[in-house]
Amino acid sequence: MNNTTLFPLVLVDVALFSIVEDHLRVLLVQRAQGPEHHRWALPGGILKPEIDANLESTARRVMRSKVSVEIPHLEQVHAFSGPDRDPRGWSVSLLYWALLPYDQVNALVKAKVEKLDWFDAANPSQEMAFDHHAQLAAALQILRNRIQVTSPALPLHLLPEKFTLTELQKTCEAILGRPIDKAAFRRRLKKELPDLMALTGEVQRGSHAPAQLYRARDGFSFNV
Repeated sequence: MNNTTLFPLVLVDVALFSIVEDHLRVLLVQRAQGPEHHRWALPGGILKPEIDANLESTARRVMRSKVSVEIPHLEQVHAFSGPDRDPRGWSVSLLYWALLPYDQVNALVKAKVEKLDWFDAANPSQEMAFDHHAQLAAALQILRNRIQVTSPALPLHLLPEKFTLTELQKTCEAILGRPIDKAAFRRRLKKELPDLMALTGEVQRGSHAPAQLYRARDGFSFNV
């Protein structure tokens, strides 16, 4: 470890969620070096105070350098800390989450990464490095709580530029891992979120009746 490393070790980790084949997935990387060599992990890295203005800058740099992903919106989830979570010593890791449509994530293996893949966010079926299983569980729980309690429009960041209300509902269902009553969902959207979405004036045509297309209003914030 070089002389610029901070003690305690200060890190960031990023839970990047997307919808893949109607299921909520999280992007994991297989570590190319120790510690925890070959294990799967959330993309993450160490704060470099000489180049990072803050921890969010660290998160964005890590995502660019390790998986070639630009993140437009990040949100802090929780801080994980302690003497035993990282074999390099006492550490603090700030967890962020991000939501991106799958077709906008052109992830590539880059620095310190052997492989990357999308895994089931609720059951990644891999033994994860450090305390990343607990981190992923925390991010998923907060994401689900946000939709259930405060804002079903949060997953607008997982949708294409134009979308139907059915697509929004299916995205919420993928995150929650269960069906949602359609009538109750529409009532809630009408009551709580008229300032977040706007009609485009276009319709989506297919095998069913034409559906109105919506878009996020200008200035829609990830932190709703």
